Amino acid sequence: MQRPVSMLTAATLSLTTVGSFFVNQTAAIAQEITPVPSFRAVVNSNADGAIAPDQGLTLREAILVVNGILTLEQLSPEERSQVTQQADTEAPRIDFNLPVGETTIQVVGELPPLNRDGIVLDGTTQPGYATGSQVINELPTPAPVVAITPIENLEVRRGITITADNITVRGLSIYGFTGDLSDPTSGEFFDFRGWETRHLDWRELYRATATTPPADIFIAHRLPPPDITKQPTPANFAPFYDDDVPARNAVIEDNWLGFPPTLAGNAQPETPVVRSAFGVSVFNGTGATIRRNWIANHDGSAIITAVDASNLSVTENVITGNGVAGMPDAIRLEGNIDQARIAGNLVCGNDGSGVYLFKPKGSIAVENNQIVYNSRRLRRAGVYLMGDRHVVTGNQIRVQAGPGVVVTAFPRSVGNRIQNNQFTNLEGLSIDLVQLNQAGVQDYQRADGPNPQRDSQNRREDTGNAAVNAPQFVSKTFYALGTQVGSAADTPLLAAPKQATAVEVFGTADPGSEIEIYRASGLDRFGYAALAEPLATTTVGEDGKFKATVANLQVGDRISAIATHPTDGTSEPAAPAMIQSLDQAAVAPTDQSASSIPQCVTAYVPPAPPEVPVPEEPITIQVPTRIHFALDQSNISPATAKVLDRVAAVMLENPALVVDIEGHTDPRASDAYNKALGQRRALSARNYLIRKGIAPERMTIRSQGETQRVSQGSSRVDYARDRRVEFIFRDARGLELIVQEEDLQIER
Repeated sequence: MQRPVSMLTAATLSLTTVGSFFVNQTAAIAQEITPVPSFRAVVNSNADGAIAPDQGLTLREAILVVNGILTLEQLSPEERSQVTQQADTEAPRIDFNLPVGETTIQVVGELPPLNRDGIVLDGTTQPGYATGSQVINELPTPAPVVAITPIENLEVRRGITITADNITVRGLSIYGFTGDLSDPTSGEFFDFRGWETRHLDWRELYRATATTPPADIFIAHRLPPPDITKQPTPANFAPFYDDDVPARNAVIEDNWLGFPPTLAGNAQPETPVVRSAFGVSVFNGTGATIRRNWIANHDGSAIITAVDASNLSVTENVITGNGVAGMPDAIRLEGNIDQARIAGNLVCGNDGSGVYLFKPKGSIAVENNQIVYNSRRLRRAGVYLMGDRHVVTGNQIRVQAGPGVVVTAFPRSVGNRIQNNQFTNLEGLSIDLVQLNQAGVQDYQRADGPNPQRDSQNRREDTGNAAVNAPQFVSKTFYALGTQVGSAADTPLLAAPKQATAVEVFGTADPGSEIEIYRASGLDRFGYAALAEPLATTTVGEDGKFKATVANLQVGDRISAIATHPTDGTSEPAAPAMIQSLDQAAVAPTDQSASSIPQCVTAYVPPAPPEVPVPEEPITIQVPTRIHFALDQSNISPATAKVLDRVAAVMLENPALVVDIEGHTDPRASDAYNKALGQRRALSARNYLIRKGIAPERMTIRSQGETQRVSQGSSRVDYARDRRVEFIFRDARGLELIVQEEDLQIER
C-alpha cells in the first residue's frame, strides 16, 4: 500500500528554543497532494538547528526534502546544489559528503521521521568509509564514519525514526539517545529503568504513560503512540486504530549502535558519556531486517519489540554489553513476533538472557547463534521461551550464569523444539521445563531444575512442553567392548573386553519421541551434565524403549540425552551415564568444559608472517580484594572510593582481568533482607567501576548476604568487617591480593 505524501503549502519550518537548546520541530499547515519526485539529497553540513536557507544542507533538512515536506524553493542555491531529482523508479536517498573532521552530527532535538516509502539513509557514501575492511574478527563490516548523537547535555529520545515502508538505514554510528518516560497530562513520572523491577509489559506501560521507548533506531506507525484523545481507546492496543499501519520491511544494516566510531582498529568500543536506552525498538513494524550491526553499551536491551514485529529477521549481528541499567536481555521479544528469525548472531557479555520472550504471539526460530557469557547482572537462561512451537537449533550456549534454554509453564508453552545445540559451563540444566507450582521469581528467571517423571495427566497442564518425560538410561554405566557393549547388568554375558570405538546404549522415554544422545561435560548444582556435543539420534518405539549405537566415545566420557515429542516438544536432559571399560578399574570422567572466560570480540589483524614467540615475563599485581560499608548502607564512602579507584586502575592496566563481585552483610537482620542488601552493595561497586571505564562484561555480581562472615564475633569491629564486598579476580598471573581495612566503617 502506497501511503500519501504530505507537503507544506504555506508555512515555514522552525525549531522552538527552550533555554539554550532547540527541542521541538513543528510544521504549520499540510495537505495531501500528488506524489513528490524522488530526490537524492547529499548532507554536507554537520550542523543542526532551525531550518533556514544557508551554505550547507543538514541531515534534518535532507530528511524533510526526501519526505516531500521541504520544497526546493525553500532552499538556498548552495543547498539546492546538493539535491538531485531522480527517476520516479529510483529510491529516494540521503547520502553524505561531510568535511573531514566534521563527521559527527550533534542533533538539537528528535529528527523528523523517515516517512516516505523506500528512503535509503546511507552512511557508507561518506568519503573515508573503508568498504571491504573490518575492525573486529566477529563482524566483517567496516567502522562507520558518520555519527549521529545528541548535543552535549541534551536529552533526545530517538536517533532515527522509521514510519514508512522499505526504509534502509546503513553504515552509521548512532548513540546517546535516551529519556525518562513521563505523562505530561498527569504529572506521573515513569523511568524506563524501572520496567524490569516492576515487570511491566508494554500494555501496562501505556496505562502509566502515553509515550514510547527511546532508542537509537525506532520503527513504528506514523505519529506513535496512539492518539489517546480518540474515543473509544482500544482495549488491547494492538492494532491501535485502522490508520496506525505498521511500517513494513525496514532494513537496518552495517551500523554501530550505542557507541561512537572507532577507526583505529580497537575492538573495545568507546563508552559514551550518555548511554542509549535501547538499540533498535521495533515498536510496530513488520518484516524488519536487522543484520551485520554491532549493538553495544545500552542501558536496556539491544533489540526490543512491542506491538507487531512479525517476520522480523535478526542475523549476523554482534550484540555485546547491553542491559546495564534497565531491561537486561540482549534481544527481548514481545507482542506479535510470529515467523521471527534470530540466526547467526554473536550475543555476548549482556546483563540478562541472550534471547528473552515475554508473552509473545506467534512462534520464532533461534538458529546457529553463539550465546556466550551472558547474565552478568541477573542470572537467567541463555534463551528464555514463553509460548508455543518455537524452534531452537544449532546454537552454542556457553558460560551462562543460569540454564541454557528455559520453557515456562505460564503462559502455557508447548511444542517447543530444542535440538542439535551445544551447551558448556552452565549454572543449571541445558534445557529446563518450569513447573507451574514453582512460581517464584527465581523459578521463572532461572528455572527450577530437574523435574520428576510425569505422574499424572495434570502435569501436562502445569509444566512447560506438556511435561514431556526426560529419557532414562537403563544403567548409570555402559561398558565399551569394541562395537559390542552393554549395561552393568549385562556384564556376565559379554565376551572378553577390547578397545572400544562405539557404545550401544539403551533407555526409555515417551513413545513416538526422537532421542538425541550427547557427549556431556561438567556437572551442575543438580548433578546433571551439559549437553556438549550431539552424537547420535534414534526413535522410541510404542513400548517406550530406545537403543542406539554411539560412535566416537572414549572410556571416561559422560553421555546424556533429550527426547523430542512431535506435539509436546523437547524434554529436559537425562541424568548422565558413564562409559567404562570391563578390563580396568573405573576411570574418572573426562570434562570438556571450557575453563577460560570468553572474550566477546577481538580486533582484526591482517595476516602477517609467523614470528618466533617470545616467552612473556611473569607479572605481579597488587590489588585490594575487599571494600567496606556503613551499617545498613550500600553507598560508596569517600574512603571506599579511593580503594575502588585502585581496583579500577589495576583492571584498566590488565584487560585480561575479570572479577566476581560478592556482597556481604553482618548477621543482624533477616536472611531475605541481608540477601537484598548484599546485592545492592555489589551493584554499587560494579556501577562505580563502570563509571571508571571498566567494561560491564568483565564483572559478575552476586550476594552472599550474611552466610560468609569474616569472624564469628559480635563486636562493632567484627560487624564492620562483615559489611563488605569481596572481589574475586581471575585470569591473571602472579596475582598478589591485598586484604585491606583502610575504609572500615565502625558504627557509633
